[in-house]
Amino acid sequence: MRRESYTHYSNCLNRDMNMMIYGGGDGAWPVIVFPSQDGMCHDYENFGMIDALSDFIEVGDIELFCVDTVDRESWSDKEGDKGHRAWMQEMYYCYIVNEVVPVVKEISGSSRPPLVTGCSMGAMHAAIAFFRRPDIFGGMIGLSGVYDTNYFFDGWMNETLYDNAPLAFLKNMPLDHPYIRLYNKRAIAVCVGRGAWEDDGIRSAYRLDDILRSKGVSAWVDFWGYDVNHDWDWWRKQIRYFMPYALADMKLHESGVI
Repeated sequence: MRRESYTHYSNCLNRDMNMMIYGGGDGAWPVIVFPSQDGMCHDYENFGMIDALSDFIEVGDIELFCVDTVDRESWSDKEGDKGHRAWMQEMYYCYIVNEVVPVVKEISGSSRPPLVTGCSMGAMHAAIAFFRRPDIFGGMIGLSGVYDTNYFFDGWMNETLYDNAPLAFLKNMPLDHPYIRLYNKRAIAVCVGRGAWEDDGIRSAYRLDDILRSKGVSAWVDFWGYDVNHDWDWWRKQIRYFMPYALADMKLHESGVI
């Protein structure tokens, strides 16, 4: 399996940022992977997620681009200035869209819109990127995410944070917004367990499901059992379960079948 480290300077964040790249080859679908809260690009491998997807990687189905985060300066900095925290998240979003996506296209050699995925806080990052720019991203797999900024900002909101609040901006999206049509041409899978440490994720997933349904958006929002905890053991199972669906769905849309 190809395994490569990549470092580049981010003008959005004014620092070096790292990626780990796994797999590749003709026909491999590019996948941008966000780590869990405060995580970095090595976490996906360190917690066994690369092993869980190794057969998809080795046969050339997917090419993974695992990125760093700046969560400690945004979502996690509970004592910090809220306006600065929101701005740092916005700059991170700009980094993904304006700097990571071009790198992914250059390295992969693929014109396919990348799939985005992540666990826990990584699922929130995936949702922000995907729902803000379905014209750029081919789909999302969100595992055990909390998509409500109130959980992190105690009810505080400004325009910058609003743009990074999927439950808020999706709720207010007009039914005739062109992104509604695009969402229905993408693969959307959201999963949360009903076990330990998943209460906030359950509430968030139900709200996301209700909002998407009210907009006529087809998405797979799946609630797993009461033994399914907010932990890597289950995320390894879930990513294997949802990856074939996402790939099949994106390829059907790509071919114009649906």
